[in-house]
Amino acid sequence: MTQSHTFPLIVIATLAIACSSSDDSSAISGGETSTGSGSSTGGGGSMAVAPTVTSSTPIDGATDVPMNGNASATFSEAMDCASLTAETFTLTSGATAIPGTVICAKSTAVFWPAAHLASNSTFTATITPRAKSLHGVGLAANHVWSFTTGALVAAGLPVNLGTADDYVILAKSAISTVPTSAVTGNLAISPAAASFITGFSLTSDATNVFSTSPQVTGKVYASDYAVPTPSNLTTAVSDMELAFTDAAGRAPDVTELGAGNIGGMTLAAGVYKWGTGVLIPTDVTLVGNASAVWIFQIAGDLIVSSATHVVLTGGALPKNVFWQVAGLVDVGTTAHFEGIVLTQTAITLRTGASANGRLLAQTSVSIDGNAIVQPAR
Repeated sequence: MTQSHTFPLIVIATLAIACSSSDDSSAISGGETSTGSGSSTGGGGSMAVAPTVTSSTPIDGATDVPMNGNASATFSEAMDCASLTAETFTLTSGATAIPGTVICAKSTAVFWPAAHLASNSTFTATITPRAKSLHGVGLAANHVWSFTTGALVAAGLPVNLGTADDYVILAKSAISTVPTSAVTGNLAISPAAASFITGFSLTSDATNVFSTSPQVTGKVYASDYAVPTPSNLTTAVSDMELAFTDAAGRAPDVTELGAGNIGGMTLAAGVYKWGTGVLIPTDVTLVGNASAVWIFQIAGDLIVSSATHVVLTGGALPKNVFWQVAGLVDVGTTAHFEGIVLTQTAITLRTGASANGRLLAQTSVSIDGNAIVQPAR
């Protein structure tokens, strides 16, 4: 069965808010800019400068904006991300509020609409003075800009992993292997300690900043290693969680495809969403060029059956395939997987399975005689 992503969209918009101290997202910062203004104000007993919006996208008055676009702003200084919410950064069409996800990273924020914007319509983005800098100083006045959509859907933007992109496996609670696995790339755990990395026969470096393993072509990091490792890993985990929220907030092109069973399908680039789990019982093919992006939003578990393959064709790259999974991820024996896994729970690769991509879990990762290779950047 051949499936593209140009389907009618039927989706209930939901609202999510994420705040992080991670690096600015490329999904946030792309596009043309327009300049805002600000002023000075008192704060904390001394004069402090009110933050300003130095650029925003789309530019004020822009036309033919893609229906799957976003609204983003760059500030003159790092912001208190807890103050950038759906109440302080809004998108409206006339009197109608547009539901969406606000993503904040240092001095940048983006509003991702929960569904594609209506075509040939005007939208207004507003950031209020309740959006504050890290010094607790708000904008001097509302920053407002407007744009008008066209009738096209643009190519999707990849999810920015921030510093989580430095690791082929990143987990918060445990990483285990049944030897012998072959992992190409760095491996890390935080906030759990190195004792929760098992089966790798770790050898500490003289600096105690990292360790090595005969099963890892790269370095192994843990939260109880020497500085700067603990701080670096705290940032990486925060970036991983921000990337999860970013991926979950993209407006879907296709919903409930195959009632959650996509075995045997050929899928074009796009954002696919399920309110259930997803099963891949037979090979699935992703066809697109080197800039094509797939985002799979899965509310349940992702199960890949034994000896099943995720296949990329047409020049498609694993770094542009994102599996955002609220449940667990289970890749069966001798199966082959492609792409970046972002899961709220656990990832398990069964005996002899392989993966080209990254395994980023908010709990644990378990592997068993697997070959795991990080994708080229």
